Amino acid sequence: MSSVRVQGLTKRFGNHAAVFEVSFDVPTGGTIALLGPSGCGKTTILRCLAGLETPDFGVIDIDGEPVFDHAKGIDLAPERRGLGIVFQSYAVWPHMTVAENVAFPLKVRGMGAAERKDRAARMLELVGLKGFEDRSATLVSGGQQQRIALARALVHEPRLVLFDEALSNLDTRLRQQMRMELRMLQERLGFTAVYVTHDQAEAFGLADTVILMNNGAIEITGPSREVFLHPRSAFAARFFGMNVLEGRLLESQSDPRYLEAELSPRLIVRGVAAPEQDLQPNGRVLACIRKDAVHVFRPERPEDATGTIVAASFLGAEEEYLVEVAGVRIQTIGAAVGLQKGDAVCVTMAADEWVFVR
Repeated sequence: MSSVRVQGLTKRFGNHAAVFEVSFDVPTGGTIALLGPSGCGKTTILRCLAGLETPDFGVIDIDGEPVFDHAKGIDLAPERRGLGIVFQSYAVWPHMTVAENVAFPLKVRGMGAAERKDRAARMLELVGLKGFEDRSATLVSGGQQQRIALARALVHEPRLVLFDEALSNLDTRLRQQMRMELRMLQERLGFTAVYVTHDQAEAFGLADTVILMNNGAIEITGPSREVFLHPRSAFAARFFGMNVLEGRLLESQSDPRYLEAELSPRLIVRGVAAPEQDLQPNGRVLACIRKDAVHVFRPERPEDATGTIVAASFLGAEEEYLVEVAGVRIQTIGAAVGLQKGDAVCVTMAADEWVFVR
């Protein structure tokens, strides 16, 4: 059963279609991430789900109940949609204690003081804030404020929780920690969630399904691993940081399992076509490969070298290189081995790692 069903969602601001004919389902207890660059429409979709924006067309159902239906004139107010929302800014109330912040959704629903206190305490324990109940909400760290916002969103047991760039204000270490904690909490409580983020690690780490947005429309959707490993367009490949190199598709292949593309007169690579591609022999093709699938190492003999390091960047545990192979420049990332600009190297790229798109 789908907890959330979105059909033909369209939202315009003047002549600009921020979201255009977007459709997707979220199963009960499932998680999806709306991923994409700034201005792609992901936050507008979330605001439409929350009732903070009114779409121009489309249908939004939550647990089988229409909360928006343009054709039928249905548009439920945000407080009637049964949602929890965690904003980027956390939006904790400075004049309230931690417990009062968390209990506030229960207060506006008319729950008695004793039960409010008990449920807020249990939720704070779940998010690791037991003992913080009486502290001022402004006298805790950013990570703790994020936990307060999460507890407040979950305390009234919403049927859907929306996260709007909820981890982006945290530092790298806290973001990684909270990503894991949030995933474990979602699995424990089983709430349905929609995440909006521009951070790939956050999307893949939190969601079962990823929807990559591009200019208000869905570019690609699918299981997180599938979306990352098998991009279906040049936009997706570039967004995920892959090398995207222009070449010419060759007519004949030495291995029937693979297509072949000429990237330069001296560099021919073998790979597979992405789904739903109309690739023509001798036609233009874009060859895509992940940076971590390009391997460079020092040759045993100078004559064995196949490439040259053009640029090197030390990233701590990893190093990123720009390597030139047969007149083509390719980016690679891997374990720090201390290669320097100008070093002659061997370069290997497996046929299974190349993906061809139009």
